[in-house]
Amino acid sequence: MLNFFKKKKKEPENLAEVLSQFKDLKENFEKISQELENLKKENKFNVQKVGIVRFNPFREVGGNQSFSIALLDGTDSGVVITSLYTRTDNRVYGKPIKNGQSEYLLSEEEKKAIQIAKHGNNKSKFNSKAAGGGNFRPC
Repeated sequence: MLNFFKKKKKEPENLAEVLSQFKDLKENFEKISQELENLKKENKFNVQKVGIVRFNPFREVGGNQSFSIALLDGTDSGVVITSLYTRTDNRVYGKPIKNGQSEYLLSEEEKKAIQIAKHGNNKSKFNSKAAGGGNFRPC
């Protein structure tokens, strides 16, 4: 990390000092490269892909207030969460996903949310304004 308040090191005066500084830089570079590789490995298991589908499961309730959302990591594993909204009730279901598949039967909306998370959805336009008028940013 840069430290602006650190004393400035003196300039190397001969080839031996230049080579010594070069060796130090090379060691630092190797440490940083190793840390970067570790971060890449760890990041593989963080949520990286999100897909959401809003839908209306019942004719008497409008507004597409039900949804399925897929939260997947770099191995296409994670969870798909579905919320079914009715006038009197709201039910939430979660199903584990491993390598893009689930051991449980998936609805069409859940399958679509997983596909959107895995491959993106280029067809839809994103509305950057939330219902309350505030800004909404995709993950």
